Amino acid sequence: MRSFVKKISVLFILITFGAAFGQGTVKEYKKAIALDSLFRNKVFNTPSEFHWLPNNLLWYVNNTSQGKEYLWVDPTTGIQKKCFDQVALAKLLTDQLDKDVDSDNMEITELDFDASFREIKLVFNGKRLSYLPGSNSLTALDTIEEKKGWERGYWGSRFDETKNPPVVSPDSTMTAFIKNSNVYIKENKSGEETQLSYDGAPGFFYSTYLKWSPDGKKIMAYKVRPGDDRKIYFVESSPTDQFQPKLQSRDYLKPGDELPFKSPQLFLVDSKKHIEIPTNEFNHQFGLNNMDWREDSRAFTFEYNQRGHQAYKIIEVDASTGKVKVLVNETSNTFIDYSSKKYRYDVKDGQEIIWTSERDGWNHIYLYDGKTGQVKKQLTKGEWVVRKVVHVDEEKREVYFTASGLDKDQDPYFIHYCKVDFDGKNFIRFTKEDGNHDVTFSEDYRYYVDQYSRVDTPPMTVLKSAQGNKNMKTLQQADHAALLKEGWIAPEVFTAKGRDGKTDIWGVIIRPTSFDPNKTYPVIEYIYAGPHSSFVPKDFRAYYWSMSSIAELGFIVVQIDGMGTSNRSKAFHDVCWKNLKDGGFPDRKLWIQAAAKKYPYMNADNVGIFGTSAGGQNAAAALVFNSDFYDVAVSSCGCHDNRMDKIWWNEQFMGYPVGPHYAACSNVENAAQMGGDLMLILGEVDDNVDPATTMQFANALIKANKDFELVTIPGMGHSSGGDFGERKRKDFFVEHLLGVTPPSWEEVYN
Repeated sequence: MRSFVKKISVLFILITFGAAFGQGTVKEYKKAIALDSLFRNKVFNTPSEFHWLPNNLLWYVNNTSQGKEYLWVDPTTGIQKKCFDQVALAKLLTDQLDKDVDSDNMEITELDFDASFREIKLVFNGKRLSYLPGSNSLTALDTIEEKKGWERGYWGSRFDETKNPPVVSPDSTMTAFIKNSNVYIKENKSGEETQLSYDGAPGFFYSTYLKWSPDGKKIMAYKVRPGDDRKIYFVESSPTDQFQPKLQSRDYLKPGDELPFKSPQLFLVDSKKHIEIPTNEFNHQFGLNNMDWREDSRAFTFEYNQRGHQAYKIIEVDASTGKVKVLVNETSNTFIDYSSKKYRYDVKDGQEIIWTSERDGWNHIYLYDGKTGQVKKQLTKGEWVVRKVVHVDEEKREVYFTASGLDKDQDPYFIHYCKVDFDGKNFIRFTKEDGNHDVTFSEDYRYYVDQYSRVDTPPMTVLKSAQGNKNMKTLQQADHAALLKEGWIAPEVFTAKGRDGKTDIWGVIIRPTSFDPNKTYPVIEYIYAGPHSSFVPKDFRAYYWSMSSIAELGFIVVQIDGMGTSNRSKAFHDVCWKNLKDGGFPDRKLWIQAAAKKYPYMNADNVGIFGTSAGGQNAAAALVFNSDFYDVAVSSCGCHDNRMDKIWWNEQFMGYPVGPHYAACSNVENAAQMGGDLMLILGEVDDNVDPATTMQFANALIKANKDFELVTIPGMGHSSGGDFGERKRKDFFVEHLLGVTPPSWEEVYN
């Protein structure tokens, strides 16, 4: 009955206001799709990369209203000047390359010079050049091999334990290799082979991943008992290189699958002795990683991630006896965030270990004694979090790191840069200004460039001295006047209390450029509640992807970090454990209601939501588990049942073994309670989230007699749906939230 009354009231609002204010019109569609181009290159003096040379000179590229400007800075004097006469250099480049080079848009990737500027070395168009400003001459030095673009490796590819080449000893006299599943060594001079192990077999074989000790007297090896060989399959219906479809497959382990078991072994080369390492300290493996020798060959170490992610250990094996010592034993009653928060640094060949942990409820840095495995000192402490260790200075015994939540009067997600010594004393902040900071230190850490901004405040770029953290010079202050002339409205940072009535929940509100407080706006939430991070933007941007574009159609768009996401306290994060259906929704509802109470033009009775991947799971869950509040959802490439998705991500937050809580969190299992209007978008060759999970959800909805739309995009992988998906998403919200028939695509996109 409540849902029926809600729909009637929303329909009345749509009829009363939708037609009168003309939301979702052709004009607004055209503005929405043009917004990216309209706002692009309208903010100036926002350099994005800073390059320190070994002599502590700094160079960077500034984006001016005229084009690129190459600048250098001497921190000892504070002088900032152009690196060279860009017009003169462009003319020389034009003559040498026999093609026009625009002086305002030269793409120089490397610069090297000293304070005298007698010679400037640079890389342009694949050539390293020497430029002499005094004589205005340019000489080609050599050709730079073009760097290959970064290629994303497939996350699920299994390491082939059988394909590593033989490994030569440090003194090159011997070679270790695998034959017939066992370890052998060969004397390189005589060619004589010696078998070191006899316990390897095809079902429990020695890996070709062998490591000699630095002194060449020992070999670290391990046996492998293979796990499950699960694959996902999908059909690429419309390949570009042939007429017929292609069947594709990927390695794809899922929660509950059997994993490989590794058993480390030690071999003493001179005596040909095989020492088996007891596995009782690491016998329930999710993985053994980072196997390596100590520099003095006294031991080797590895890290053990226990299945279920409630224990994580650093283990050392004595190279003479094979005795196992646990140096760090990290435990949690919920989960250890090993994929996002774990940090380890071995000081002076393992005499001490820098380690991060959430054991006191907040992510902090600890110093361990590398011999005893005891904590010597907690280096940071307080109700704030260490985000990342940036640098460890062994000589000065200092740790540089980023942190957030240091200031009660600032956004608790703002990143600040700090350092502390190994005694947990002399805590120093390099940044304090109210904003999100990005710092680039000089090589000797004497100087740094600090660039900071907020979503409503464009960047400030400042040169600072680490000694006393003094501001030396404002390098650039962003100019966004041209952006404001285009009608840009800054996102608003908004906070409201969460489900506990105490914790601040942070988010942003995005309004259309045509915003009118006398109108009534449906609310659309862009959601990504993956527990591995936090997601609400903190830096200044002119354009917030789909959020800005969708808002332009006549919506208020919001983004929120609810409980269960990362980068706050451990308790805040733990809400997600074995409970991904929660998605922070109790906090999100309160936040939107609080915003609507402050701004009556936000209609909290007419709410849509969209997201991709984990956000796709969240968006669908809004209608499956929270249809009392959310009315319309567009879910792209969602994982709708965590038993169907990749093993590492899901077991980290849903735990192991796979129990009834997996089904309780499943959109598929609970499809019959779905309410509202749902669109599912799927890339047919998604190898990140198994496409079958969307089809299983669709199947369950069909069986439950639920109406929904399914959009499958040929040839598309893991994505939000590309241009076609974006069009469908916009139309779906316009139709179901505004009650307006979307204009034809011919009218809008031609």
